[in-house]
Amino acid sequence: MAEEVLTSKLLAAGFWLATAESLTGGALGSQLTASAGSSKSYLGGVVAYQNAVKQELLGVSGSLMAQQGAVDAEVAAQMAGGVRARFAKINQLPLERVIGVSTSGVAGPGEAEGKAPGTVFIGVSSEAGDAVYAFEFSGDRDQIREQSVVAAIDGVREQLQLLIGY
Repeated sequence: MAEEVLTSKLLAAGFWLATAESLTGGALGSQLTASAGSSKSYLGGVVAYQNAVKQELLGVSGSLMAQQGAVDAEVAAQMAGGVRARFAKINQLPLERVIGVSTSGVAGPGEAEGKAPGTVFIGVSSEAGDAVYAFEFSGDRDQIREQSVVAAIDGVREQLQLLIGY
């Protein structure tokens, strides 16, 4: 499975992963910890479903969310950067050894903040830089969330490739 490959690559390269989830509600962290040995590369995560949690725990700009809404590329980037910095500090790890990933979007069934179901942003923050991946997924609520988890794992793998060339 993709998460097992990711875990082994993180471990081999000496990187740690932290997650900040909104639309996936913990499903990404659950997927990442499904295989044995994941604790050697996964630090943990924050389910930041409410904007106040994004702001207070992850350092997302309240004015940005007020202007653009929480389902936004820059919000996803700030969530990923915030969880990366927070978990590196808590665990006394060098920031350059931690990767942060975030999920933000609309799972449906209806619109949210004027955005259609399936609108998803995945943020990844690492020493290689910050990246945001935008998607327009289709399907029901569960399918959109599942696709978002896969996309987040793929986004981390892509950033890890930039860092270590795997």
